[in-house]
Amino acid sequence: MLAVVASITSLLLGVGILLIGSGLLGTLLGVRAAEEAFGEATTGLVMSAYFLGFALGTYLCPTIIRRVGHIRAFAAMAAIASVTGILHALIVHPAAWALFRVVTGICIVGLYMVVESWLNVLSPNRWRGQIFAIYSAVTLIALGGGQFLILVGDVTGFVPFGLVSICLSLALVPIALTRVSQPPPADTTRMSLGDLFSTSPLGIGGALTAGLVTGAFWGMGPLFAHRLGLSEVGVAGFMAAVILGGAALQWPIGRLSDNHDRRRVLIGVAFAGAAVALAALLVMESSLPGLMVVAFTYGGLAFTIYGLSVAHVNDYLESGQVLEATRSLLLVHGVAATIGPAAVGLFMAHFGAGTLLAYFAAALASLGCFGLYRLYRRPVALPVEEQAAYVAVVRTSEAALELDPRAEAEPELELEPEPVANP
Repeated sequence: MLAVVASITSLLLGVGILLIGSGLLGTLLGVRAAEEAFGEATTGLVMSAYFLGFALGTYLCPTIIRRVGHIRAFAAMAAIASVTGILHALIVHPAAWALFRVVTGICIVGLYMVVESWLNVLSPNRWRGQIFAIYSAVTLIALGGGQFLILVGDVTGFVPFGLVSICLSLALVPIALTRVSQPPPADTTRMSLGDLFSTSPLGIGGALTAGLVTGAFWGMGPLFAHRLGLSEVGVAGFMAAVILGGAALQWPIGRLSDNHDRRRVLIGVAFAGAAVALAALLVMESSLPGLMVVAFTYGGLAFTIYGLSVAHVNDYLESGQVLEATRSLLLVHGVAATIGPAAVGLFMAHFGAGTLLAYFAAALASLGCFGLYRLYRRPVALPVEEQAAYVAVVRTSEAALELDPRAEAEPELELEPEPVANP
């Protein structure tokens, strides 16, 4: 296992640096938009543009990678993402930012694809679950840690944006220097959404809800914290608390779902998440420590919804269908994530910052109610021993889905030997 982790260290380092910069940029834009008085509705549309670009990139980037290769594609997209990071500081206008966010979303999903394709072919079948868990942890920890870089420099100045550009550029170094053979092009076949809904309506509903709430959190969470009057330390702390909560509770909730009716666990997590969101609404203006505690708890619940939904769908599939089905769920999640920030922006513009928490509660409670309806429609649960194992899933690119040990594994590649210098 240690040898496998050592072989992918450069890839994990590259994606970690990448996500530190990406996490910083999302929060930085939310706070800067508030300082520039863009307004909640406009900010929501700007933030939704990133998820639109992310969705477009899942279709565009595989073609680019096939044409020029993984390393060249990574270099090109890292360079473009680095440039857009600086352009946000040079051209401060909602329309320009929306365009930059689309381009950034396309580039980021392409960068994910390159790294995750390599991780997939380097992961021996018996260690795929552990490698997937390590990758998920690196992803969430890097995103959480990147929040505090907002403290470096004035958000209305150039320095934080320059730091974003530095991180996105430095992410290229460990990838460009890797000796790993390039993986084969990824297959992007998806299962029909109609067939998938027939197989597991609750799984589709869970993926949709997860996209609505996580997209709204990434897009509007920083603006929400700023509207509460939190300092930049408070904004970073709020965002980090939710993200790190998501990392901390993945395993215990996943283990719980492996040993009980997964539908009931998903329903319980949805209702608990709604209750915690309402608790945050009650304490958001009276207790900063209380807000941080409920933010951590909320993240631990909300960030598991997608993984539970994927696991629930996979419980009813043959092994050969898992990858196609999970790609379709990822598409549902992505479309919902695009809608989330724009919808919340409109609500916040009319009803205030607390609307974000009310939105979380309403979305999660709706999923819980739909789950109760599905229990009524399908009262007989799948036996626990027939359930697939829960796997912590992060919403990155389709290439990461092939790391899922529940999917059919691709052939493994070996490290290329060190070149021998001519005498």
